[in-house]
Amino acid sequence: MAVSFLSRGVGLFQLSRRTTTLLSGARCYSQTEPEPLTVKQQHDGIRRIILNNPRKRNALSLSMLESLRENILTDANSDELRVIIISAKGPVFSSGHDLKELTSAQGRDYHTKVFLTCAEVMTLVQDIPVPVIAMVNGVATAAGCQLVASCDIAVATEKSTFATPGVNVGLFCSTPAVAIGRAVPRKVAMEMLFTGTPISAHDALLHGLVSKVVPEERLEEETLSIAKRICEASRPVVALGKATFQRQMAQGRDAAYATTSRVMVDNLALRDGQEGIQAFIEKRKPVWSHKAEKAHD
Repeated sequence: MAVSFLSRGVGLFQLSRRTTTLLSGARCYSQTEPEPLTVKQQHDGIRRIILNNPRKRNALSLSMLESLRENILTDANSDELRVIIISAKGPVFSSGHDLKELTSAQGRDYHTKVFLTCAEVMTLVQDIPVPVIAMVNGVATAAGCQLVASCDIAVATEKSTFATPGVNVGLFCSTPAVAIGRAVPRKVAMEMLFTGTPISAHDALLHGLVSKVVPEERLEEETLSIAKRICEASRPVVALGKATFQRQMAQGRDAAYATTSRVMVDNLALRDGQEGIQAFIEKRKPVWSHKAEKAHD
C-alpha cells in the first residue's frame, strides 16, 4: 500500500515497494527499482525459490547464480527449513548461461568465475541437508537443464522440454554433462550433448531426468504434495539419508554397502530413529524432535 506525506514543501512523495515518485510543481520524476533476479518465500517448512528474469529467459547469469546461491544458503541449517522448491516465472525455466557474459570481452578470469560459481550452486543443491525439488513448466536448456538434473526430485509439465544445445553455438555443454550424465543413461546423454536436440517431458521421465510429468494445471498441486510429504518426516533422518545416498552413489558396490551399513547403525542411534521404531511398535504416529540428538551411543 502506498504511503504519502509532505516534507518541507518540497512536494508530494509517494512511496511504494517498487517505485518512489517525486512530484514537484509540474515536473514528475520516477525511479523504479529493478525486479529481483530470484524471489524467496518460505511457509510451513517449504522454501520457494523462483527464477525471476523471464525477459532474459531466466538465464543463469553470474548475478542470477549468486542470488540463487544466497537463497539456498540462507538459514540452510534451520530446523524450520525442510524442503526447497525451485521454479521459474515465464515460459522458460532457464535457458542456461547468459552468452553475453561469455564473449572474449569479458576475459578468462570472468569466465572462470562464472563456471566455478555455477559448479558451486549445482553442488550446493546436492549437498544441502534438505531435499531440493525442481518444478518445471517450460524449456530447460544447457545449465538450466543441468539445474534440473542436479535437483533431488523434478516435476515437469507435459509441455516442458530439455536440451543441451551448446554444441550448436560452439560451446559444448561440458559442465551440464556432469549432472545430466549422472541422471540419464550414457548414450542418451551423449545424443543430447552431440546434437543439442530437445527431448520431451515424457522422454525425460523415461530416461530418469525428471521424476514425474503432470498436466500444467496440476503442477503446483503435485509438487507441493511431494514437499508436504517430505515435511512429515524427521529432518535429521532425511538429511542423513540424502548425504549418504550421494556418497554411496560415487562408490563401488562393496564400499557402498560398508558405508550404508555404518549409516544405518548411526541412524538407529538418533533420537528420531528410535522414536520412529517405538511409534511403529506402539501403533501411533511418531513425534519427531527434528534435532540431530542421539538416543544412545
